[in-house]
Amino acid sequence: MAISIFIVDDHYMVIEGIHSLFHHEKSVEWLGHATNAASCLAFLKQQLPDIILLDINLPDKSGIDLCKEIKTLYPTVCVIGLSTFNQQSFIEKMMANGASGYVLKNATQKELMDSFETVMKGRAYLSHEVAQMLRSHEATDDAPVLTRREKEVLELIAEGLTNNEMAEKLFVSASTIDTHRKNLLMKLNAKNTAELVKLAIVKKLISFS
Repeated sequence: MAISIFIVDDHYMVIEGIHSLFHHEKSVEWLGHATNAASCLAFLKQQLPDIILLDINLPDKSGIDLCKEIKTLYPTVCVIGLSTFNQQSFIEKMMANGASGYVLKNATQKELMDSFETVMKGRAYLSHEVAQMLRSHEATDDAPVLTRREKEVLELIAEGLTNNEMAEKLFVSASTIDTHRKNLLMKLNAKNTAELVKLAIVKKLISFS
């Protein structure tokens, strides 16, 4: 089944450029575009896409704020931040507000397709350039100290593995994995797995390949 995409950006060259990349891609369904936050929210009242590619710099509202609003109103919709800004603060704010990923506007067709497929699996996606930038920064001072095993479990959680799959991979019991998961939720003060992964990205506790 095709992944439905909606783009929110106030530059038609960006919209047309991305549209042209997927014009002949059968696995992607293009639902249209909006050039501001108001028209985006109006569209979402009528139809929900699988993924919204969301520019963080919109004329009527910050894309960062719009991301939070979308995720509050429509939590099943995946949001991927789309920007020319490769700055840590923008990336962290988007991810903290519920974005499933962040890509730059110079992303290739393959990179965008990878981002679509990754977030549809419930995993977070950062484009190669963004991941490199985050790797160049040290972990924030308030990042919790994790054991080696907790780091392994955290990365497997981010990859979307179940407790049983992680147990098999790490040669431990599922109950042991469950204990590590609960400890991670407590250490990062996260309410659920999705928030755990977002906070781990913000605090740069997850390694990107």
